[in-house]
Amino acid sequence: MEFSSWFLHLFIEEPNNLVNNLLIAKDLLAYLPMPLFYLYILSVCYSDFKLKWKDLWHTVPYLIANLVMLPRFYLTNTDQKLELFGEYNHLHEIIFLYISLHLQAIIYLTAGFIVLNKARKLFLENYSSSTIATYKWLFQLLLFTSLLYVVALIKNILKYYGEVAIFNNAQTIVVLFVLGIVCWYVLKALRYPNLFSGVDSKLTLTPNLADENNNTGQDPNYNNQIENLISYMETEKPYLNPSLSLRNLADQMGMNSRELSIIINQKLNQHFFDFVNGYRIKEAMNILVDPTKKDETVLEILYEVGFNSKSSFNTAFKKHTGKTPTEYRKSF
Repeated sequence: MEFSSWFLHLFIEEPNNLVNNLLIAKDLLAYLPMPLFYLYILSVCYSDFKLKWKDLWHTVPYLIANLVMLPRFYLTNTDQKLELFGEYNHLHEIIFLYISLHLQAIIYLTAGFIVLNKARKLFLENYSSSTIATYKWLFQLLLFTSLLYVVALIKNILKYYGEVAIFNNAQTIVVLFVLGIVCWYVLKALRYPNLFSGVDSKLTLTPNLADENNNTGQDPNYNNQIENLISYMETEKPYLNPSLSLRNLADQMGMNSRELSIIINQKLNQHFFDFVNGYRIKEAMNILVDPTKKDETVLEILYEVGFNSKSSFNTAFKKHTGKTPTEYRKSF
């Protein structure tokens, strides 16, 4: 939408009333990218996300904008439209469109960060794989998009208070920014095809689970369950499974996944992600100092202990030991 007008003259020689209406409708499509982006974030964060009829309410601002433009734009003839276009940026309808578009962007970007934050907490409490990278790049994408809308806001302010040349430069910056984000996104998708997976939206955060137990009058003694959990982790080593989830572990131990979540995330004061990776790091430390396994590479070891990403293994290992795997091996 930002730069399509640059190419319209290649296809439209002499605008008529129908073409002018289509151009107006084209500009109003700017109300749809942010709702679509928000729904995309939901689809990446939550594996069970599905579009529902109620999601059509996201089109309400687009419909309202069309109604605003109806009297003086859609329903007028070509000459009247051309007269309006002479003072286009100072019309009440256009000022309303600019303000509402930026307010919409703020609302949806804020909602996107809220959704992402909740999904990240759910992931840390229920999964142990390196899929958390999904939330890191989604956060980056949200941040870049927010910066893009800041630039777009400045650009539109310059439209009223700046020089034409400055406005055109800002327009070019927006276009290059969009192209950069698109290229980055495509390269990221090609390099990491497994990024696009999410958590189950029906999962409940651990503090809410604990509140539910308190509300039902339940006050279980977790000491024995904690001992059983630690014993099971040390003897059976379920953490060697790279796709281990809290639900998997609960099923293996014959436990209720809610209780296991409370034990790990609240009683042991650790996210499930950190809890499992702690055992993986200890296993890797033992292998790294084992003289019989000195020929194993770091890459082989990280897969052996349950990691499936070199970057996540190196980050977790350094967080746990203060050293990289190679530095740790050389210190013995």
